Formats: sequence, C-alpha cells, structure tokens
Amino acid sequence: LDLIKNKQVQAIIGPQGSAQADFLIQLGDKSHVPIVSFSATSPPRSSLRSPYFLRAAQIDSSQVNAISAVIQAFGWKEAVLIYVDNEFGAGIIPSLTIALEEVNTRVPYRSPISPSATDDQILQELYKLMTMQTRVFIAHVLPTLGSRLFAKAKELGMMREGYVWILTNGITDLLSSVDSSIVASSMQGVLGIKTYIPDTPNLDNFMVRWRMKFQQENPSVHNPTLNIFGYRAYDAAWALAMAVEEMGATNFTYQMLNDSTDTTDLDKFGVSQNGQKLLQELADMTFAGLTGNFRLVDGQLESTAFQIVNINGNAARGIGFWTLENGL
Repeated sequence: LDLIKNKQVQAIIGPQGSAQADFLIQLGDKSHVPIVSFSATSPPRSSLRSPYFLRAAQIDSSQVNAISAVIQAFGWKEAVLIYVDNEFGAGIIPSLTIALEEVNTRVPYRSPISPSATDDQILQELYKLMTMQTRVFIAHVLPTLGSRLFAKAKELGMMREGYVWILTNGITDLLSSVDSSIVASSMQGVLGIKTYIPDTPNLDNFMVRWRMKFQQENPSVHNPTLNIFGYRAYDAAWALAMAVEEMGATNFTYQMLNDSTDTTDLDKFGVSQNGQKLLQELADMTFAGLTGNFRLVDGQLESTAFQIVNINGNAARGIGFWTLENGL
C-alpha cells in the first residue's frame, strides 16, 4: 500500500508465495500497477480474472499431464494424492484429478496435511494410508513438510518395495534445500517431476558472476547454490527493465482519484497512467532467459519441458523427459 500510495511505483515484483497473492492482485487491479510474481505458482482463482497479475513462473498445473503420463506408463490404476493444506497445495488438485481420470486412474482418497502438522499428526495420516489398498502416492508438498513426511514414511516401512512415491516439482525443483541425510536415508527410489532447465552458456556465465558476488558478500558460505526461483527472479527483473526501456522517456504519473492521508486506506489511491502500456510491453516481451525462452502466454510463463527424475543416493537423476509435443 505504501509503495502504491506514497511512492507511486509503476510495477511490483512479488509476492513470493501464493497465499499473499490474492491481496496484491486486488491492489494491482485497482491501481493499474502490474504485479509480477516469479514464485507464486498456485495463486488464488481471482488471478484468472486479473489482467494486472503476471506470473513469471510456470503454473503448478502445467505438470499434471507429465505426472499422469508416468502413471499410465506403469499401468497403475489408483493413486492417492497427498498435499499441503493451503493455497499452494490445494491449487493443483482439481487439474491433477482430471489428468489422472483421463488415463483411467482413480483417486480413491485425498490426504491434506496441515503445514503446521506435528510429527504425530503426520504419523496418524500415514497409518490411515497404510490401511488402504492403494500403494501409489503422489505428493505435492514443499521441502520442509516433505522432509518430515518421508522420514515418518520410512519409519513406518512405507518406503520399501511395493510402495510407489511420485513427487511434483514442489520438492524436486528445491531438492538442494532438503536435508541431504533425509534424501539419502528416506527418499530412495522416489520418482519426481522436475522443471527442465537447459544448460546454456548464458546460465553458466550468470552462475559464475553470481557466485563471485555472493561469495564477496557472504565469505562464510561455501558452494552457494541458487534454485529455480532465483533464476526466475532474475528473468522477471530483466523483463520488467526491458519493458520500461521499450516505453522510452515516459512521464510515469498517477491520476489521483481520491485524496486520503491514511496510508492503510484500501479504497483511496490513484491509478497509474502507464499501467496498461507497461502490461502490453511485458505481454509482448520475449528473450532468452536463464531458464529458457521467456514468453508470457495469457499472463503466465509459457510451459516448457519437464524432466522425470529418480532419487538415487543424495541426488535426483534424470531418467526421461515429458514435453507437450511428444509426451513421455
């Protein structure tokens, strides 16, 4: 609110999480300020009606056909969905259920787990899953909850032969932030869908520069890594900078509709006079980004390829690919 009302900013990069997106989307709509998120992969449904919310990331549901293709390849007829019970977790469930139904795979049970669940509550839910006939589990959780979930599943003997675990990119894209001892001890043999990032000279060059700068500012941190959201944040900032440059020497002004001195007043603030033009420039923007071709289609990053990975040792090893054109 302060940035829009008092600083009269022309665009905002953020929010980081899906839970905060709804509030910011409303502000962007009212003030005609583009909101560019690089990591809210499952924003609330209101974003579908919002021209001023741009997602410089792939929507979570873009991977559902890759998941169903893996299920179909193995001929599994039932799968239980385990997900974190919040905006991030629930967002993918409708489209994932439809994708599974299309390959004749039934979802007999959905298992929402609270992000603040205790170890006992996780155990209780896993005991319930053990009593069912289905042995194929698709987990859509983030690393913090995922680490605890797999540690407990291992404890109960649910990581042995006969059980199948498939991860969405919620964990596989961020595997480096999962405790490596948990990966090595409790996640062996797990399959996963991972966003494919081609290794390019552009990316290599960036990483050399980034590591050097990071090391200067954080000399005590050795071997720093950057996950996919770091790359996307860079691409989002780059896209916005190029869009502003394309607009040329514009007078960035707001039209004040209502005067209000209250900085927390939600109803009274001006409207950016350049929001529509900036939005158009961003929509037309295309360039070679760190994660591949940067192009927004219907307000979100164009979906590319997914890599199928298998957790072996303390890393995820690529075993295949899924693309929109060629399938698995």
